[in-house]
Amino acid sequence: MEWFEVSTENCTVQRTLDLVGEKWTLLILRDAFNGVRRFDDFRRHMGLSEAVLADRLRKLVAAGILRTEPYREQGSRTRNAYRLTRKGRDLWPVLVALRQWGEAYAGDPAGPVLDIRHSECGAPVRVVVECTDEHIALAPTEVSARPGPAARPLA
Repeated sequence: MEWFEVSTENCTVQRTLDLVGEKWTLLILRDAFNGVRRFDDFRRHMGLSEAVLADRLRKLVAAGILRTEPYREQGSRTRNAYRLTRKGRDLWPVLVALRQWGEAYAGDPAGPVLDIRHSECGAPVRVVVECTDEHIALAPTEVSARPGPAARPLA
């Protein structure tokens, strides 16, 4: 069976985009990775309406990407902070890859807005696709892709 003969109904890329493929969702995740935790801080930093932000946060919590953590400041009602779950933290390479592509093709001529470096040695960080046996970076022309066990034929 060839790729064009495979149904895309259960495609994992499609399923992932259903969860995190909306612009504001990715920007909420960007901010969460950079330490933003509270609703008002997300709203202020992103300029997003309360309704849209509440909807996206609710969906990320329901998907298990963020979790809520109650907090209460003196004199205020209890509110929720938002923290990345393991499932959420596993999206970090995706965001770094988007940032990396953006810096190469849509970046500001002055340089990166966010400079991501290895804490130990100070070298820049990048995302690569590598062979699990040889641990070498691969280009798209160096891999083969074929339908996997969950592939279903087009109806």
